[in-house]
Formats: sequence, C-alpha cells, structure tokens
Amino acid sequence: MAKTVAAGQKAPPTAKGRATRQAILEAAEEVFGELSYDRASIAEITRRAGVAQGTFYVYFPDKKAAFIELVHVLNHNLRRAISEEVAGLDSRFEIERVGFRTFFEYVVEHRPLYRVVRESEFVDPETHRWHYQTISESYIRGLAKAQGEGQIADDVSAETMAWVLMGIAELIGARYVQWEGRTPPDEVLDDVMTLIRCALSPRGVSE
Repeated sequence: MAKTVAAGQKAPPTAKGRATRQAILEAAEEVFGELSYDRASIAEITRRAGVAQGTFYVYFPDKKAAFIELVHVLNHNLRRAISEEVAGLDSRFEIERVGFRTFFEYVVEHRPLYRVVRESEFVDPETHRWHYQTISESYIRGLAKAQGEGQIADDVSAETMAWVLMGIAELIGARYVQWEGRTPPDEVLDDVMTLIRCALSPRGVSE
C-alpha cells in the first residue's frame, strides 16, 4: 500500500514515522476487512502492526479517523494504478479494457476494499460519497475527451456513462473477487467489452 495522506491529515516528518503510520494503515486494512468497522479494535490493529497501542494515537485520534484515512489511501492507490496502466493509450476502448483489468487486479490484491467502502456509507457518508465522486471525476473527463474526438457516442452524457461503467466494474468484480477470490476470466472481460462497444460506439459505426 503506497503512502498517501487524506485531506486534513499531515504526513509524519520522519521516515520512521511514515513507516509506522503505514504499518498501522496496512493492519487497519486487514482488520476492517476481516472484522468490520464495529468489531474492529485499535488493540487488534496495533497488535498486527507490531506497535504499542498508544502509538496509534500519535497518528490518529480515534478508530474512525484511521478508517476514513484508509478509504482515502485505497482510493488514491486504485486511481494511481489505473492511471499508470492506461498512460500512453489513445483508444478509448483499449483504455476501458486495461482500466477494467487493472481494477480487478487491484481489488484481488486489496479485497477489503469492498467491505471498507460499503461500510463507509454508514461510518461516514461524506467519505463514501467522496470515494465515488473522486473516481467518477477523472472517468468523466476521459470519456468527454473521447466524445470530443469522435471515438464514442455523444448522445449520452459522459457523466451517465461513467457511473454506468463504474457500476459494471464494481459488480463484476464482486462476483469473482468477493465470491471466488480471483480476477474475472478473460472471456468475461471479453463479454464486458462487447457490451461496452455496443453501448459506446458512435451511432452507425460498427467495429
């Protein structure tokens, strides 16, 4: 899990402090993912992180603050992973395929993401909205750019497209990652891309 800091949080000034904070967040990802927010305890998080319980409070005022920070970290790292993988690609449909595959690979590696994000709706609704809105913003920009270039249909708003595609990715991922602990098979990704091409191709254009 790469290092990042949510709005309102300050990164520790020393390398040791950053490493300790990172260890706490990685342990929090495990504990929240396995036990849920309500059952998770600071004691269990610090035990897995290998630090004293009092050390937790050097970096976070309470369990909720660590949970919110974890959502920010997972969100940031997911967006960065996708951005790095699609960098340099020009075809919107290739970007979609690589983006979907990268999302599936990320959530296999970070399976607690599903539980953490879903629980955030109840732990902190503002953070829950922030998570999806932040992901959608860059998605919308990319789709709008592709519309302007004539790569995809422009009779549906880029915003609507983005949220529909996000829903497909999340539920297909849940079907295979959550139930079977693996990325969707290639043939499933092929099916997804067939549907996306049918929905997004410029009207009157067949590929």
